[in-house]
This record gives sequence, structure tokens and C-alpha cells, in this order.
Amino acid sequence: MQTTFTHHQSAHCENGVASNLLKNSGLNLSEPMVFGIGSGLFFVYLPFIKVNYAPAISYRTLPGQIFRRVANRLHLKIKRQKFSSVSKASQALDENLKNNIPTGLQVGVYNLTYFPDEYRFHFNAHNLVVYGKTDTDYLISDPVMETVTTLTHDDLDKVRFAKGAFAPKGQMYYPIHIPENVDLKSAIIKGIKNTCRDMLAPMPIIGVKGIKLVSGKIRKWPLKHGTKKANHYLAQMVRMQEEIGTGGGGFRFIYAAFLQEAAVILNNEDLKILSKEMTQIGDSWRDFAVEASRIYKNRSAKNDAYNTIADQLLDIANREEVFFKKLKKAIS
Repeated sequence: MQTTFTHHQSAHCENGVASNLLKNSGLNLSEPMVFGIGSGLFFVYLPFIKVNYAPAISYRTLPGQIFRRVANRLHLKIKRQKFSSVSKASQALDENLKNNIPTGLQVGVYNLTYFPDEYRFHFNAHNLVVYGKTDTDYLISDPVMETVTTLTHDDLDKVRFAKGAFAPKGQMYYPIHIPENVDLKSAIIKGIKNTCRDMLAPMPIIGVKGIKLVSGKIRKWPLKHGTKKANHYLAQMVRMQEEIGTGGGGFRFIYAAFLQEAAVILNNEDLKILSKEMTQIGDSWRDFAVEASRIYKNRSAKNDAYNTIADQLLDIANREEVFFKKLKKAIS
């Protein structure tokens, strides 16, 4: 069984799956447009949840939210299903493939055998598309990979029913209705307003306030936890920022691309200027990651290294606060 489907590589899995499934259904939305309309840009610090024995830091909204918001704002219909058993999940997926329906899945990363070992850890919010099946394998379009790949039937079952935080429970999803005409302008404005609201939220663990909070925490990590644990916390923060699911720096570049597209559609020159500013902020996130990696790899020559990167992060937070206030004004 093989459906009609074209693989397009993307920077982030959920954006890529959404964009690829919609393109397959006749709605040509780029990855940045999906990300922007879906208000994917976010920041949250969750010290009470541990990922790889370090406080959870996320640079994106909850898994599934991006595609849900895109569907809601463009009046698309998406079918989502979770399953109580492996057999029911497999049966539903196979039925879709028989009916020429490429299907998005939320999966765990750890048993994705086509990933390099260093990228395989317990993280259950990855997304991919299954577009076919052979006697031994499922045909996989993972948008973060350059080309299509495969997983054995057993391995797909494992990743669909991975245990732990955000356990996917066999979740699958796919478009069932795309309107002939969609109102991109309205959807873009709603998406931008939502992102500004999130990033300027008054809660201390969310948005720019969350980034400022983490900056303060970084200063205390070496004394509070010791160098070994502090380095581990920092390494995990950078891993989530730069390696897993695109993260902080990469998301800023995608958002800049979205604003560039949005500037044309809305005929708004301010968005074009803000797009360049967001690219520069993305560069600063990358610089932060480089300096942080020098610390946890014991290659930093700076005596006060933790305070130095905390200052970098605080500067990023202040610049993002100014940025999102300007962005909010630009579309009001």
C-alpha cells in the first residue's frame, strides 16, 4: 500500500507534517506560515517537570497546538484519534493507507531507528507522516529528514505507544475538509496577536518573563547544584534550544520568515522590518548556545562564565519584550 504523497523537508516536525499534509490536500501553506498562524513561538520554564533529569524548558506551544490553531483559524477540519490498544491503532492507520490518506502521527523519539543515536532520547512530542506500508515496513515521511525512510511494523508500534510525559497513545491525525477559499489575512493577524499575548504574558514562567527568570536561575545553578549538575542543566537547555525540534534559535528564524510572508499578504512594511529584527534576535540565541556549550564542555576561558551567559539571556529577553510590543502595535 502506498498513498499519493510528496515529501518536503522542514526545520520543525509539527510545522512540517502540517504543511505537508495540507499541501497534499491542495492547500499550499509554507512551514513558516503554518508556524505563524499556529502561534508556535513560545517560551515556558517548568522546574517542577524534569526532562532528562533537568528542568523542562520549552520554546514552543504544547504538542498538537500548532495544527489545531491553523485548522481553527482557517476553518479546516482535522480528524484526531487516540487508541487504547496497539491493534486498534494499527488497524485504523492501515485503513487510512488503503483509502489513500497519508496520516500524521505523534510519536516518541527513542525508538526511531533512523535517527542517529545521539538524537534518540525519551521525548514523546515528535511528528511524522506514514504514507505507505510493505510486508515488513511502514513508509515514513519525517519532515526533519532529507529523504523518506522506513520503520518496521514493531518499531512503529513502539514509537506510537511510547511511555512517559506526552505519551502519544497511538495518536494519528489528518485533514478531512479543506475549504475552497481560506482567509489568510484574518488567520495571520489572529496568529500574531496570540503569539504577542503569550510572549508578553504577566506570568513569571511564560514568555519574556520566563526567559528573564531562567537568566536569574542560571546565575545560581553552580552554587546551588554544583558544577556537574549545573553543566547538565545548561546542556539540556541548549539541547532543547538547538537540537531537539528546532528550538529557540531556529524558531526565531522560522518566525522571521513568517513575518516576511505576512508583510506581503497584509501589505505591511512594518512586518518586513520586524522580520529582520527577529532574525538578529535568532542570531543572539545562537550566540548564547555557543557560549553555553563552551561552559558545559569545559572550554570556556571566562572566569565568570555563568554570569556572562545569564547576561546574554537577559539581553535577549529585554530585546524580545521590545520586539513583541512593536509587533503587537504593527497589527493593531
